[in-house]
Amino acid sequence: MAVLRKELYGKITGPLAQDPKWDDVVPIPQAEPEDALARIAYPDDYAEAVSYLRAVMATEELSERCLRLTQLVINMNPAHYTVWLYRFRIVKALELPILDEIEWLNRVALQNLKNYQIWHHRQLLLDYYLPSISSDPVSVKKLAKSETDFISRILEEDTKNYHVWSYRQYLVGKLELWTPAELGAAQNMIEDDVRNNSAWSHRFFVVFSNPKEATPGSLPTATDPKVSAATIDRELAYAKVKIALAPQNQSSWNYLRGVLVKSGRDFATLDEFTEQFVSGLGEESEDVKSSHALDLLAEIYKAKGDKEKAKLCLERLAAKWDPVREGYWKYQIAELEK
Repeated sequence: MAVLRKELYGKITGPLAQDPKWDDVVPIPQAEPEDALARIAYPDDYAEAVSYLRAVMATEELSERCLRLTQLVINMNPAHYTVWLYRFRIVKALELPILDEIEWLNRVALQNLKNYQIWHHRQLLLDYYLPSISSDPVSVKKLAKSETDFISRILEEDTKNYHVWSYRQYLVGKLELWTPAELGAAQNMIEDDVRNNSAWSHRFFVVFSNPKEATPGSLPTATDPKVSAATIDRELAYAKVKIALAPQNQSSWNYLRGVLVKSGRDFATLDEFTEQFVSGLGEESEDVKSSHALDLLAEIYKAKGDKEKAKLCLERLAAKWDPVREGYWKYQIAELEK
């Protein structure tokens, strides 16, 4: 772990009002009317730090001491989005080493796993830093490895962290990480937890947003003729294997549907596969291993023009296999009968 410069990343200790370095700053306290219905009782140290923050922001001071002040406020309230934006302005104005800032940010991220502002700040840093190393493939490759390594470390702690997965998609697009390694990383997480919808979504992104194999800008719900039949067949086969492993897992069924939409193939091509999870529908021997299969069968039968079978699927979903969404299934029945 890098040793960060104390004058930039050292902690502020003690009251600012007693620190000679801040004697020239007149703090701006929070202005709230005396008759406010719900005045916020800020802790004294936080109220003081933010009052000094308001003062330096008002004068647009972009200095080393202000950088340390932002760190103080972030330590107390990491969700304070304004202080993050101000900090980024300081980083740019002082032309600070971006890798040092990322090193500091890593430490903050590990202590605040669910924080959005941390990952937005990280994205701003990369957008700012990349042009300076874009002509150096070695530096770009080194950055890609350090970023993916850190993301993996975070996901070990919180495998479905939305902010981290969103940043990972940004990183793949920004650094063009459309690689077998990236696909493998998503696959490994699916192998660890087949119900990890975030990993499924990332796999879909890596496969169907790769500009070399897919149409740039193609929506996730749009057919893409550029995607090869071999890729479609591979992804359908992968989803089917995972569905067989956990038939009631919605993630793999959603993936199967998404791949089929991308392919432009008819849903009816999945009838034989889907029917193996449903038997004796409407009879005493009725057995449904997956409500998601029953839902898909309703669409398949509708596409084939067999409205009676489609209606039966929806009725059984409403009555027995997914009664929590009874109203939705009845709505689908009404739509079917129009």
